[in-house]
Amino acid sequence: MHIAVAGNIGCGKTTLTRMLAKRYGWEPRYEPVDNNPYLADFYADMERWSYNLQIYFLNKRFKEVVEISKTDKVIIQDRTIFEDARIFATNLHNQGMMSDRDFQTYEELFELMMSLVRLPDLMIYIRSSIPTLVAQIQKRGREYEQTIRIDYLKGLSDLYEKWIDTYTGPLIIVDGDTVKFGESPEAFQQVTDMIDAKLFGLFS
Repeated sequence: MHIAVAGNIGCGKTTLTRMLAKRYGWEPRYEPVDNNPYLADFYADMERWSYNLQIYFLNKRFKEVVEISKTDKVIIQDRTIFEDARIFATNLHNQGMMSDRDFQTYEELFELMMSLVRLPDLMIYIRSSIPTLVAQIQKRGREYEQTIRIDYLKGLSDLYEKWIDTYTGPLIIVDGDTVKFGESPEAFQQVTDMIDAKLFGLFS
C-alpha cells in the first residue's frame, strides 16, 4: 500500500509522515533535502538552477515510486512525484524561472513516467495559509529557506489548490492552520480518525 503526504513548503509533511509511520508501523520515505546537491544553489539563483533541481527531484521520486510498486510493505511518502511536476516545475515556469524549452522537455519526461505510475492508495493533503507556512519555515530555521519569497510560496499554494480540485484518487484534506497535529495529541487523533475511516471504514 502506498500512502502519500502532500503540501506546500513548511506545512508539516515530514512531521506528519514521521508521526503516522510510528503510529501505524508504516515505512517512511522522506523527501531528499539534506543531501540534495542543488537545493542551496537553487534558492540562491532560482532561474539558473531550476531545471537541474526539478530533474533531480523527478529522478529521485520516480525511483521511489518504482521501488514502492515492488514492495509488499505499507509505504508512507513525504511529497509525491505529482507535486514535482504539477506544482513546483509549473510554478517556476509560470514565474519565468524555467524556460519554455526546459519546461517542455521536463513535461515530456514526466508524462512518460506517468504512463508507468498509478495513484497512491491514499493522498493526505495538508492545506496551510501563507502566514502559517512562513511562521513554520522561520521556526525550523533552514538557512537556505530564509530567502524564499512570498510570491513564490503564493504561486505554489495556488497551484496546489488547482491540483487538489482535480485530483481523482482517494484523498484526505487536513487543515494545517487549525489542526496542529505536531503539537496536540487531540489534533493528531483527528487526522488518524480520518485515515482510519478512509482506509479501514466499513464503506471505504
